[in-house]
Amino acid sequence: MVSKKEWLEKFAASPKLERSFTTLSDLPVDPLYTPEDLPDFDYHRDLGQPGDYPYTRGIHNTMYRGRTWTMRQFSGFGTAKETNERYKYLLANGTTGLSVAFDFPTLYGRDSDDPRSRGEVGKCGVAIDTLADMEQLFSGIPLDQITTSMTINPPAPILLAMYLAVAEKQGVSWDKVGGTIQNDMLKEYIAQKTWIYPPEPSLKIIVDVMKFTAEKVPNWNTISISGYHIREAGSTAVQELAFTLCDGMTYVKAAIAAGMDPDVFAPRLSFFFNAHSDFFEEIAKYRAARRIWSRFMKEEIGAKNPRSWLLRFHTQTAGCSLTAQQPLINIVRTTIQALAAVIGGTQSLHTNSLDETLALPTEQAVTVALRTQQILAEESGVANVIDPLGGSYFVESLTNRLEADALEYIRKIDEMGGMIRAIERGYPQREISNAAYHYQQQVDKNEKTIVAVNKFATEEAINIDTLYIDEAIEKRQVENLQRVRENRDNEAVAKNLRALKETAVNGGNLMPAILDCVRSYASLGEIINRLREVFGEYSDPAYL
Repeated sequence: MVSKKEWLEKFAASPKLERSFTTLSDLPVDPLYTPEDLPDFDYHRDLGQPGDYPYTRGIHNTMYRGRTWTMRQFSGFGTAKETNERYKYLLANGTTGLSVAFDFPTLYGRDSDDPRSRGEVGKCGVAIDTLADMEQLFSGIPLDQITTSMTINPPAPILLAMYLAVAEKQGVSWDKVGGTIQNDMLKEYIAQKTWIYPPEPSLKIIVDVMKFTAEKVPNWNTISISGYHIREAGSTAVQELAFTLCDGMTYVKAAIAAGMDPDVFAPRLSFFFNAHSDFFEEIAKYRAARRIWSRFMKEEIGAKNPRSWLLRFHTQTAGCSLTAQQPLINIVRTTIQALAAVIGGTQSLHTNSLDETLALPTEQAVTVALRTQQILAEESGVANVIDPLGGSYFVESLTNRLEADALEYIRKIDEMGGMIRAIERGYPQREISNAAYHYQQQVDKNEKTIVAVNKFATEEAINIDTLYIDEAIEKRQVENLQRVRENRDNEAVAKNLRALKETAVNGGNLMPAILDCVRSYASLGEIINRLREVFGEYSDPAYL
């Protein structure tokens, strides 16, 4: 038989395209892969069956033959009333999970009448100030019949408390409530930048949520450890994989240091990854993530429950890959990315809408995005076979390469003293910044192609309908907040806020005190400001 080396020598003499052949993250790609690329391959050690350690092929033995991935479209705009209407539309059209997008003031823990909120209320997500807004948001949506993901970080415990209070008002017991809060602060310091408190108190708050939900809300995912924003900030696939898992390892160690049993909290950890445009690299990334995480939890942490070894993840297609130019072709990009997520074994999926580089998506654009998932699930046949690319010499080699490169990053961060110390030194921030700059240089030099931007561009005007957020929405939201403040028991609010501050000073679990504040209709900003008095505010260090 001709060896790979001999074949490559023949190949070298043949005419080829004048370009480099690499993944999107610049990993070199050979023209052919053979068994020679997997010299030490052991099926049971490196792959295992689906549902078996180390879960390279998937975390469930039936995967999509047992249950289709959750179709969870990220949505939110205007006031709670407008978003509630959009949720009901999505549910009527086949979405199987909800995902809340909050506006900038809510993400930063500011009330809608805060001067810093002016011009941003309801613009990039829904405005939530008090429990009254959360009641409206889920009006007519039984919380024991749907799971909800909330993309919220510093204010995560407060939004969770509001959600649980709505469940109480609906007569739904907390053990029947399922969903996820993002609650991942470490990635805020390195990517998304919506921080409030410094890292140490932020970690303490995250552990408070983990302890509270483990006891009171057993079906709630306490954290969604997020690589999505890291990739959107410009990282490579390897950096997304490594920094996300490093963040997760930090949370696990913090919870154990606080006295928690990993087999109590680890089964409710979840992850959130990007699905970018390099089809095979993305699939390999998800497979490597499962393998690294399961080995960390079993071999390093010593978790005994196999459910503690599982890396369950949500995926969103890459917003940063979409173009304002020729926006209709974004449908194709999103389809390829969604297909990679599904073949890679995602548990839930959000497909971006074609118009999201221009505005929040229209109802028509959202419908096309949802139908993309439904066609993949119902028509393509992709869900029929578990890990259909497993055993591919290329995919297995690429999985191994991503795993090895990610582990090298993790080793470097461990040598720095862990992720918090690395963040303080600006290490992941610099790595992401350098990767983003390098990629943009490649685009500018036409070394990397973006169709409709630096190749196959046209002069045609961008002419599609976009969603308009009425400026009057901000006025209505502020009036709603003022009305709540006028009608609530302000003495009870003041008492609960004092108790919250006292709990924070004494180091107690904050969740019960936050729930009391929320039930009395204290506002998001009032609660955040009281905690800020104790924990202080984070300032991003300058780094080069």
